[in-house]
Formats: sequence, structure tokens, C-alpha cells
Amino acid sequence: MRLYRSVFTASGLALLMMLPSCGGSTPDPPPPTAAPDERADYLVGQMTLDEKLHLVHGGAAFDWGGQLLPRGAGGWIPGISRLNIPDLYFADGSVGVGVRANAGQATALPSSIASAASWDLAEAAKYGQVIGAEMRAFGLNVNLGGNVNLTGREPRDGRTFETKGEDPFLAGSITAAHLKAIQDQHVIAGIKHYGFNDQESGRGTADVQIDDRSARESDLLAFEISVKDSNVQSVMCSYNLVNGTYACENPYLLNTVLKNDWGFTGFVMSDWDATHSTVTAALNGLDQEQPENIYFDSALKQAVQSGQVPQSRLDDMVHRILRAMFASGLFDHPLTIHAIDAAGDAAIAQEMEEHGAVLLKNTGVLPLGTTLASIAVIGSHADVAVLSGGGSAQVQPVGSAALIEGKPCPPCWSPAIWDPSSPLNAIRAKVPGASVQYNDGTDAAAAAALAASSSVAIIFVSQWESEGMDVPSLNFTDVIRLGSTTSSAPPIDQDALVAAVATVNPNTIVVMENGGAEVMPWLGSVRAVLEAWYPGQRGGEAIASILFGDVNPSGKLPMTFPASITDLPRPVIAQPPDDTTPFPVDYTVDGFNVGYKWYDSHGLTPLFPFGFGLSYSTFSITNPQLTATTSGSSPGFQVSFDLENTGFRAGAEVAQVYLELPASTGESKRLVGWQKISLTEGRQQMGSVQVNASDSSHPLSYWDVATHAWVVASGTYAVYLGNSSRNLTTVGTFQIP
Repeated sequence: MRLYRSVFTASGLALLMMLPSCGGSTPDPPPPTAAPDERADYLVGQMTLDEKLHLVHGGAAFDWGGQLLPRGAGGWIPGISRLNIPDLYFADGSVGVGVRANAGQATALPSSIASAASWDLAEAAKYGQVIGAEMRAFGLNVNLGGNVNLTGREPRDGRTFETKGEDPFLAGSITAAHLKAIQDQHVIAGIKHYGFNDQESGRGTADVQIDDRSARESDLLAFEISVKDSNVQSVMCSYNLVNGTYACENPYLLNTVLKNDWGFTGFVMSDWDATHSTVTAALNGLDQEQPENIYFDSALKQAVQSGQVPQSRLDDMVHRILRAMFASGLFDHPLTIHAIDAAGDAAIAQEMEEHGAVLLKNTGVLPLGTTLASIAVIGSHADVAVLSGGGSAQVQPVGSAALIEGKPCPPCWSPAIWDPSSPLNAIRAKVPGASVQYNDGTDAAAAAALAASSSVAIIFVSQWESEGMDVPSLNFTDVIRLGSTTSSAPPIDQDALVAAVATVNPNTIVVMENGGAEVMPWLGSVRAVLEAWYPGQRGGEAIASILFGDVNPSGKLPMTFPASITDLPRPVIAQPPDDTTPFPVDYTVDGFNVGYKWYDSHGLTPLFPFGFGLSYSTFSITNPQLTATTSGSSPGFQVSFDLENTGFRAGAEVAQVYLELPASTGESKRLVGWQKISLTEGRQQMGSVQVNASDSSHPLSYWDVATHAWVVASGTYAVYLGNSSRNLTTVGTFQIP
């Protein structure tokens, strides 16, 4: 491997040495104000074959055992100093900057699913701003976040916490806000895992079976919205196969859909070690092999020299990478390593959690009063920490992990890290005059005894998720406990723990720290349930602020919580027969009816529906009005309404608009718009949601396989308005001829 030292100027084009590749005089470089394509073309024209090859593969093998690449990166391509091309430092960044162990500490944000639960694009932008700013502070410039795979396919997926929910419109919009804000910090943003990487079990050999229409209207639609609305510059293809072909050499995914139909101008990198060939991968749309150089170094050079891969295709690969670097500002805004704004970013992390936590049940016990005599806090290391998700998205939190629960737990390959934020201390700070005692929950009888002698019992239940595995169930019984390196807490049946405590204390509150949907056999016996997700750097403080009413919860579920695992499209996760044989994962079962659409189309009642979330206030949505435009090339409609806060404290409500297409399309209702409105008590405000057929989400269209296009069907369209997918009223109908 030839290594280069990165030296570059502000413009990135004041060449120290001119070596024309084809003879003759060297043209002057375009100015910094020139378009990214022009600047990229110029550099491609100056590069030798070896220099071009240098950019299309990783610069060093990543040591899964923890060896650090420069700057704690997860991938690295050294720059080319002769052409002032800067180094590329790749780092994970789904829930904060994933610098490797001992390379630094970053702000642990709440999980991405919590950001989606805010239903707030402005808050989502703040999420991305923190990631982008901290990446630059660490000297990193290529983000590997942006997981937008739909959780409705498989809610037991070990990476659910990294995603944005089950609806392509919500997930794509939130992801786009993350990515745009990251890229605004002059970091190449990335979206992954393209596509259909919806389970970790056998992810390297899972062969997703899906038809074209279902693909376009579900997972691919989430990617399309994200790509188009953010102008993201890199896409990471996934490990799995789709209809018999690996995603990283799938011509339909990479060339037909991504680059042709969506007009994507950035580059496609492989997931780590997800490249399987040289000629096939290059011709079918892969632009960069990561993290090594097995297929796209000497083997690709031979393929180009022999004509198996046209020189024009290699030039296109390089052009896309350089274009992304110019478009994101890597040449014009050189990196300078500096300290992160730890205090400011921690405050944003707390704000994110306060917007994204979802109040699922409350029978009057919340918010808690400050005159309580005694509180029992039980379980999940709530005395010292809050849980985070594992795998490559893992963040080494500012202040260091409060607790590390290490291997083994089949088949874990990373430890569980508990972020240093104590719910117990935060609760005590709210009620300095009360007796607040802690029990670790490992002995249900002892926990129940403490609860019986307390005014209120707050039980923290947790389920760890991680890349590389799926959770065994949606219960808090088969919880993966790792055998801690600093704690010997054994696995416990947390469902039984909740039941035992609720039996002796009528004021039992459950706080859940988990990655996604859960079933709750104890739901009827507790007074309140707060879905806190993985709450991040200041999660304990955020949870306490919600429990005591300093913050009025406004989060809404971005995914359906099923009543039973038997209600899932695939009650049993498809398992690989071995490590090498592709095995089918049948997505034709649910097709385009992902998440709430599955439950609606099959008449199933979920435990909690998509879009659901309670507040300490009450809201009334009245006077809905529908105005439709059905003529012309781009039909659309607007829903206006009055939203009133009819409660006794300030809060926010999310008005959601759903659309039912003509019966001929065979589709259930779909989310097509929403507006989150904050109101003080007693105030009313007019709201409106505009929906256009030309939007990137194709809200009025279905995918027509015959014409290979989005088509607006003729017939009757019904419009609904409400505050969840199952609490809707009909606004009206309109006809499209």
C-alpha cells in the first residue's frame, strides 16, 4: 500500500506540482466557485491510473479487535498530496460520533428512533448538527450514519435503535434532516444500508425476496426521500442479497434505481467487507470498496487494462468521489482538530430526549408532585447510568462509560455501554425533601418490599440491542445480559419484576430503555409507561424532567407496538442454515404494507398504534377543511384545521394527515403529512398541511411496474386527520379523473 501525506490549501486546487496525464500543457484549474462536477473533472484529468485506483478502495484493513486507524476512524483513505486531495477519514455517526476506543469521547445522543419520535424536523436538524460539528472536531470528514431501513419489517432487528421507524415518509424526512445538517458542517454525509438490511440474523447471506412495486413503495421510498431531500453525497450498500444478487453488486439497486431514476451524483461505498467481486461490482454500480483493497486495487487495475471494466467507468467512480468531496466542502474547509462543545452538545442531547420520549400510558399519576414523601427507584442500573445501543454505532460518551457489560452473550461482538447519567440522582434533585431509595431489581421480593413502603415506584426496564444480532423477543424477559466486567447482575425476568412491584404499589410507573417495540403483559397493572428509548448523554435528567412535569411530553411513536409477536408478518425470524449459503427472507408477505399498513390491512389491533403519544395536556382538532386541486400535471390538496390546547399546561400536538388511495390500487391509508404545533394552555391556532403529487414522497401515487413510473390513479381519494394512525376522522374526499 502506497501512503500519501495530505497537504492542501483552502481552494484545494493550487497544485504544487503539475504532471499532465496525457501530455501537452496543463489547463488552469477551475476556480473555487466552479461547480463540483467541473472541479472533479479537472482533477480526474490530472490523475494517473494508480492515483485513480487509490481513491476507490480503503487505505487500511480495519482491525475488528479494536486497533485504531488514524484519528480513531473506522475507515481511512490517505490523500494524494501531489493533487492536494485530502485524506478521507470515515466514522460511524448514527447516534453520535463513533470514534474508536481510546481515541476520544463524543456526545452520546439519544437513539435515532427517539429523534424520529419527535416528529420535528427542526430538532432532527440539531441532531445532525451535533454529529457534523463533532466529526470535524475529531478531524473526521465522512459520516457513516443515516440508517433508514424500515423497522416495520422486523422490529426485533438489533439495529432498530439506529433507524427512524416504519413509515417511509416520516423515516425519510427525519433522515434527510439529519444528513443535510451533517453535510452543512462540511462533512460528507452517508445513508445506509442500501437496501433491505432489516435483520441482523444472517445479514451477510439473507436473500430478500420482494417485488418491484413493494420495494419502491416501502424501503426504497424511504431512501429516495432521504437522498433527494438532503443531497446526500454517499450511499453505503448493504451485506444482504436482494432477489438473488448481493446489494453491493446489484445493478437494479445501484444503477437503475439510485443513479438513473433518482439522479444520485455521489458515490456508493460498500459496507465493511461487503464487496464480493471486481468486474461485476464495478460494472453494476459500486464506486468504492471498504475498508480494504481486495477487489478494487490490483484486480481492478488488471480489469481496466484488459478492457473488462472500461476506463470511463473507473473515471466515473473517481469523479463521483471527488465530486462528493467538493460538494461537501472538504477541499475548501480543511479540518482542524479541536475540542468538542461538550456542554452545549449535552444540552442538545437532553433536549432531543425530551422531545422524543413517548408517554404511552398515564392514569393521572404523572406528572409527579414535589411533595412526595418517598419514591422507590428500581432496576436497570438507574442509580448510575442509562443504556445505549451497541455495535458500530456505539459512542464512547463524554465522561466515560458508567458501566460496561462485556462479552460473552451469543453472538455479541461488542460490549454494552451505559452512559454516565443517573436517573436516581436526577429524581432526587427534583424532590430534595423526599426519601428516594434504590433497588437494583435482581431480587423481585426485595424490590417489591421497597415499593410497598414507598409512595411511588418507578421501575426502569431495559433491553439491549446491537449490530450483529437480533433481540430474542419483544418481552423484557429474554433480555440479553452480558455478564458485566464491572457488575455481576444476573439475567432477570423484568416482566415478572414489574408485575411483582405493581401488585404491592398502586402507583407504579415504568420507564423503558430499549431500541424499539415491546409487548407489555403488565400494562394493565401499572399507572404510567414512558418510552425513553436509549436516552443519551443526559438521559437521566431528561427522564426526571418529564416525570416531574418540567417538560410536557410530546413524542409520538414512529413504529407500531404489536399486541403479540404472532401479529408480525414473520413471527419467526428467518435463520441462515450456515455462514455461506444464501437463504430466503420473504418480504412478499407484507409487501408494501409495512408497519401500521400491515395491521390496518389485516384488521389487527396493535398494543399502541403508529403516531400515538400522550401529553400532560389535552388537545382538540376541529373545523377541518379540504381544498383539492385535481387538474393539471401535479394534483394535490391542502388540509386546514384548528388546534386548541384544552388542558392546563403548555404542550405540543402532532396533527397527522393520512390518505387512502382509490380501491383499484389495493392500498391502505398512508401518512402524507403532519404539523407539530406548540400551544400554551387555552390557546388555539390554525394549522395546515399541503400535499402535492410532485413531492419526493409521491404521496398521491403508486408505483406502476408496467410503465416503470409513479402513477396517480383515477378514482376517489379519502383524506383523514387525527393524532395517530388509529385515531382519525374523515376530512373529505376528492376525485381525480
